[in-house]
Amino acid sequence: MYKSVEQTAQDLGMPEHQIFQYIYAGRIKAIHDGSDYLINSAQFDSYHQQLERIKEEIEIWRNTPIPEDIDVKDED
Repeated sequence: MYKSVEQTAQDLGMPEHQIFQYIYAGRIKAIHDGSDYLINSAQFDSYHQQLERIKEEIEIWRNTPIPEDIDVKDED
């Protein structure tokens, strides 16, 4: 399925001009149909999966308690 630059920008939460910059730089693959650029939405599926996985890993890291240091001695 192909999306327009406007739809892609909304999905990614970016301004349209940044999507165009990514297209021109080759970071996003797009097809130019004469008047508009069409972007294959499948290339973002793995991006969204990786982003969700990273968010989950960060939450696990934040919720992991810091272990007490075994080398700390009570000086009292």
